[in-house]
Amino acid sequence: MRDAASLSAQSALKQGVIDIVARDDIDLLTQLHGRSVSMGSGFIRLDTRDISLGEVEPDWRTRLLGAITDPNIALILMMIGAYGLLFEFMNPGAMYPGTIGAICLLLGLYALSALPVNYAGILLLLLGMALMAAEAFSPSFGILGIGGVVAVSLGAAIMFDSDLPEFRVALPVLGAVAAASLGVILLTVRLALKSRHAKVTSGREQMIGASARVLDWDDRGGHVLVHGERWRANGPRPFVSGQNVRVVGLDGLTVKVEDMI
Repeated sequence: MRDAASLSAQSALKQGVIDIVARDDIDLLTQLHGRSVSMGSGFIRLDTRDISLGEVEPDWRTRLLGAITDPNIALILMMIGAYGLLFEFMNPGAMYPGTIGAICLLLGLYALSALPVNYAGILLLLLGMALMAAEAFSPSFGILGIGGVVAVSLGAAIMFDSDLPEFRVALPVLGAVAAASLGVILLTVRLALKSRHAKVTSGREQMIGASARVLDWDDRGGHVLVHGERWRANGPRPFVSGQNVRVVGLDGLTVKVEDMI
């Protein structure tokens, strides 16, 4: 198409762009009666007398598919799916986030297959999700996460390639997606900082500073009870059975103890 024009209904009728201008359905059927239309290799004369019009309501499946192919709903489903799988990977065995996330992600992918998609927007969305996942598993104190939020927001804004308003993501939805993504990142950073400063509760390091009770002692060595376990121990001086001491070091399977402070 090289040239275009905007015409009123009557002007389009005069110039032969359209064949009929009708006031309503009844007027349309009246004007169609007796007209010949080309069908395949021949012409058919229309007989629209005594035709009754009926309205066919879409079934639940058609209404459901029509709802999820709305760009706003499709984007929300994609984000719920991504966050659900992310939480499932962060907490294996939770089941609910992974199950709900997988269902929403598949529905979102179906919706994208029926919409005019901009692949640059999809790639930005995937990049943002990957950066947020990297933030969750390798905390960078917000650097990767903020980059992920920016990528997701830009990808959601340009994901649908159409000039029609019906195929654009609403600004409130974009704001909600950005806010939700930022909230996930802030939660991840908070948990990372909390775990960084939390007291060690397992492994070799949690033995240091633990209190112990002397079971038996001979000169500078003996056995102590730590966390309900019997350990070989040594110390700078003799201790007596039943005395409370403090673990200050660990050498193989032997703990070093001192007097309680």
